Amino acid sequence: MKNIMLKIIGKQLNKDGEQDVVELITEGKYYQKGDSTYLIYQETDLSGVKGCTTTLKVTGDIIHMKRFGSASSEIHFQKGKRFNTHYNTPYGNVEMEVVTKKIENALNSSRAAGFLNIEYDISFSGLAEGRNKLNIEIMDKVKH
Repeated sequence: MKNIMLKIIGKQLNKDGEQDVVELITEGKYYQKGDSTYLIYQETDLSGVKGCTTTLKVTGDIIHMKRFGSASSEIHFQKGKRFNTHYNTPYGNVEMEVVTKKIENALNSSRAAGFLNIEYDISFSGLAEGRNKLNIEIMDKVKH
């Protein structure tokens, strides 16, 4: 397992055209297991889910995101696929639907470097809808 720095930029565009951008730079972990690459990091106040651990399992053009802690969820991203799940919060569970529009996997497993880009549409129980972009870049290794 390697210590890394991650730059995570999340952009949400709602149906009214309003955009919200969250940028997070955080330490994380990186490791390979079989054909999959794993990225693990802690969420902060900036992401709105402080106290959660996020794990990304990347296998080719399929990305599984699991979040554990005060809010938990599991999302599968695969271009052109629809995924239905629940988003568990301290205030209750919300049904969530994700349709992945684009995935760009430029991770370099031999150097623990590269980036992921994911574009997807999301709907929460039909109450809120939007287009999201998630960019995750491995910036550098952390020396401990």
